[in-house]
Amino acid sequence: MKAKSPRVRWFEDIGRSDVPLVGGKNASLGEMVRNLGQQGVKVPPGFATTADAYWQFIKANGLDSKIADSLAALEAGRASLAEVGAGIRQEVLRGNWPQDIVDEIQGAYRELCRRTGGGDVDVAVRSSATAEDLPDASFAGQQETYLNIRGEKALLEACRRCFASLFTDRAISYRRAKGFDHMKVALSVGVQRMVRSDLGGAGVMFSIDTETGFDKIVLINAAWGLGENVVQGAVDPDEYQVFKPFLAEPSLTPIIEKKRGDKAKKMIYAAEGDHPTRNVPTSKAERASFVLDDREILRLARWACAIERHYGQAMDMEWAKDGQTGELFIVQARPETVQSRREASTLRSYRISSKGRRLLTGLSIGDAVVAGRVCLIESPQDIARFVDGSILVTRATDPDWVPIMKRAAAIVTDHGGRTSHAAIVSRELGLPAVVGAGNATEVLHDEQEITVSCAEGDEGFVYEGHADFESTEIDFTKLPETRTRVMLNMANPAASFRWWRMPADGVGLARMEFVVSNHIKVHPMALVHFDTLKDESARTAIAELTAGYADKTEYFIDRLSRGLARIAAAFHPNPVIVRMSDFKTNEYAGLIGGSGFEPKEENPMLGFRGASRYYSPRYREGFALECRAIRRLREELGFRNVVVMIPFCRSTKEADRVLAVMAENGLRRGENDLQVYVMCEIPSNVILASSFAERFDGFSIGSNDLTQLTLGVDRDSAELAELFDEQDAAVKWMIRNVIDEAHKVGAKVGLCGQAPSDHPEFAEFLVDCGIDTISVSPDSFPAVKQRVAQSEKARSAGPREVSAAR
Repeated sequence: MKAKSPRVRWFEDIGRSDVPLVGGKNASLGEMVRNLGQQGVKVPPGFATTADAYWQFIKANGLDSKIADSLAALEAGRASLAEVGAGIRQEVLRGNWPQDIVDEIQGAYRELCRRTGGGDVDVAVRSSATAEDLPDASFAGQQETYLNIRGEKALLEACRRCFASLFTDRAISYRRAKGFDHMKVALSVGVQRMVRSDLGGAGVMFSIDTETGFDKIVLINAAWGLGENVVQGAVDPDEYQVFKPFLAEPSLTPIIEKKRGDKAKKMIYAAEGDHPTRNVPTSKAERASFVLDDREILRLARWACAIERHYGQAMDMEWAKDGQTGELFIVQARPETVQSRREASTLRSYRISSKGRRLLTGLSIGDAVVAGRVCLIESPQDIARFVDGSILVTRATDPDWVPIMKRAAAIVTDHGGRTSHAAIVSRELGLPAVVGAGNATEVLHDEQEITVSCAEGDEGFVYEGHADFESTEIDFTKLPETRTRVMLNMANPAASFRWWRMPADGVGLARMEFVVSNHIKVHPMALVHFDTLKDESARTAIAELTAGYADKTEYFIDRLSRGLARIAAAFHPNPVIVRMSDFKTNEYAGLIGGSGFEPKEENPMLGFRGASRYYSPRYREGFALECRAIRRLREELGFRNVVVMIPFCRSTKEADRVLAVMAENGLRRGENDLQVYVMCEIPSNVILASSFAERFDGFSIGSNDLTQLTLGVDRDSAELAELFDEQDAAVKWMIRNVIDEAHKVGAKVGLCGQAPSDHPEFAEFLVDCGIDTISVSPDSFPAVKQRVAQSEKARSAGPREVSAAR
């Protein structure tokens, strides 16, 4: 049976052009059923009632005049919003269905039951508002959804409740604020086979990074049970990130982030009672495991790309996994409306110079910093006492909170992920928010002075008191082109996406040790020798961190490869030079389980560090884990733009030993386009530059160590601070010489350090030497880029005084 009447339409008979007839939500479902099924995208079958069915119901019950009179009373101030909304909803719920609409809805439901195997099928009943003369109007989140509806009588009652939800207080307020005519807005009801995600899982997916607009990833949030908890921000979900450009290559697994959420509860079907769903606690096993496996994550990501391609824009989607069949489905898709419309040529950057004690950590929404006073509100009933311009602190938000969210300076919530209601609304309003902070409503109190920082990566922080900070706006369109490549120094994977729009030529220094100390936290040798570890507190901490990993060393490889992948993804296909770990022994000893594996040294700066560790029995197994992580990063995740760099390599003999150990662990220079660089930070690297260049593809000058060792000055000594000078003639001789010698044999040379940022004349000197790359911190990039361009222009203008360092 295929309904011909305009009152009921099957999904396969509607598309994007039918928004005035069935609303945006149902039109999008029809569009996907009609056009994306052949690409493997699954959408549960169903049908929609039309705007005509709504108007016929309203007129048959004489409700049009009653609704108009009630709304006129509201506008005249003769009745309150609550009174008017409740009155109209009661009138709608008392209305009777015209028999011809009953016949069509029941007929369509019977056909849906037949198509899905017979017997009364459970359905999801969703509202989809529409206005014929406002086809682009968004009514998202204003009307109700009813899940786990079974049988013809229950379906008709759910449809009636959807009609009534057109007049919730928030829906009336929204239309008044937008200036929409209430009597020109209709409601379509989508009836869709229920996916048994109560036995599986569900969530939300974006084809763009929701915070930075980075358009090369798919972001997926997932929780056990029905998806409403993810949308409402009632749980802290799993988060997965997938790099889109590699999805077409079946041999790769480009999942660059897998973060396990707490998922403390799940929404399931209720056995009986007025409410068809209820929340129950999740099991320990569910909280400790991921909702989706890698194969499922990649499938959803490929669907997201297919949907994005079809619509020609970034998309916001909801998905569900049937726990009985294991099938995945897309249950909703709409255009993403925040990041995809953001001005792409400018970036506002924040820098915090001093701050108070860190009080809370959560997920950062937005990229700003705000200081202000707390207004703690735990219940929607207390919304009236919100103080304009305060920082709203609450457990979670839903559409009822929007009026005060608009008046807040920032928002902090206990629960929620990047796709929760609080996150989405904060993003739309341009407010910084820290969501999923855990216990904000317990830690913070009314009128407390705090600073909310969302400018430090994908983690957001709440600091005590008013932090000192400044902001600057970077206009990328005003940055000149340069022959010398200007790259970035990066350490924190969480912050890397913030800089994807910056026209950098790649990453000149990605510091592995930051990922190890902040994302792994455990000494690699303590993972290799976990079974014989004697430190009980370390064993306990390691066991907690590595929960879910059968092999403790896999924890290190997995976390390190994915952490570095986020940096590599942000700047792909430009080169990303990853320096292998360069901790000193005292820093290694500070890692969990590290003290038993490190010698105590009087001068760690000149001790057991860099290359000397990699072939030593003391650390060789730990270095093997680093190599395996890099190999996975390049060969399984797909980031062949990653270049390996060896720090503090004292001799060519040591270089040969390190390269041999790397080869043993699957990293052979030249194989699969692998380039290996060496840090130039020891005078021997300069003296034997041509010999080092035979073994490495390039040099990266570490100006701090090179200055220290050339001048014999402890860079940490306050007494000798005035002698530590990167522009000393001896240091400049070293730099010019290594560039000349390397270029003779075709090796590249770069410099990573702050000197070009702090001293314009130093940038000019480097350009004069013909250096290939200069790598600086992101906030210094615009100024250095300008200085390099000026230096290149001056150099090409003609002869001038030659530096004495030559």
